[in-house]
Amino acid sequence: MLVGVTVRNMGPQSMPQTLARCAALAEDAGLDSLWITDHIAIAPDDAEGSGGRYLDPLVTLAWIAGATKRIKLGTGVLILPYRSALPTAKQVATLQELAGERVLLGVGLGWMDAEFRALGLDRHARGRMSDEVLELINRCFAEDGGSAEDAEDVVEVNGQAFLFKPKPTKPPIYVGGSAPHALERAARYGDGWLPMGLSPERLLADMNQYNKLTEAAGKPTGLVTIMRGLPLNDTAQSRDLLAQYEAIGVERLVCGIRYDTADEFSAGIGRLNRIIDQ
Repeated sequence: MLVGVTVRNMGPQSMPQTLARCAALAEDAGLDSLWITDHIAIAPDDAEGSGGRYLDPLVTLAWIAGATKRIKLGTGVLILPYRSALPTAKQVATLQELAGERVLLGVGLGWMDAEFRALGLDRHARGRMSDEVLELINRCFAEDGGSAEDAEDVVEVNGQAFLFKPKPTKPPIYVGGSAPHALERAARYGDGWLPMGLSPERLLADMNQYNKLTEAAGKPTGLVTIMRGLPLNDTAQSRDLLAQYEAIGVERLVCGIRYDTADEFSAGIGRLNRIIDQ
């Protein structure tokens, strides 16, 4: 099972020097991936822990990509209804190409009422809006096997055909959220599911349902990446949890590490690696 880590792109920990060092520490530690989150408009009464400061996830990952070489770069998660479909597809393709095809595209529907109001969006329509973005991303990256020059790069939106370039390999799409709706959306539009914090027992039941949905859709078994913290001060308990997730077929665990400084992040990475290596 692969192990990744979250890196804070919010609050004082997202200042360039700290962010760059944390990204380098994660890569140097040999971890599979680093993941960042997405908020676009934090209300004053909901700013505890971040001060309302959030870096844009795609811009931030592009910046990190230029400072790293190997580690995969994940959004956990990119909120789809906040963004129009075609510019989002273009940004994802650009990041995927410039990052050397290291992107892991975790996506979600969003939940914070204040952000939807700030954007002038109907939160109750977020499922439909997200599906529209996912449909277009998949269509833009698809290959139709056309024989004419550039034929496989032609996409039509709103009655207008255009060339979708750059067109690197589509990054795997992990749909975040809870069963049953996230499972259905992941089976239809995604390559994997990205739940948060579920116990191995609960996760196994949902994975079985997810696999039934992917089978019914004629797709390969979906990949599962779970985001959750580990009790890093309890090596035995952490190792047992990792073993349980691996035993049920989880592809990747993304560990959340609490830290205020890069030195604290480094210490957390060290504890995590000692657990992995045991």
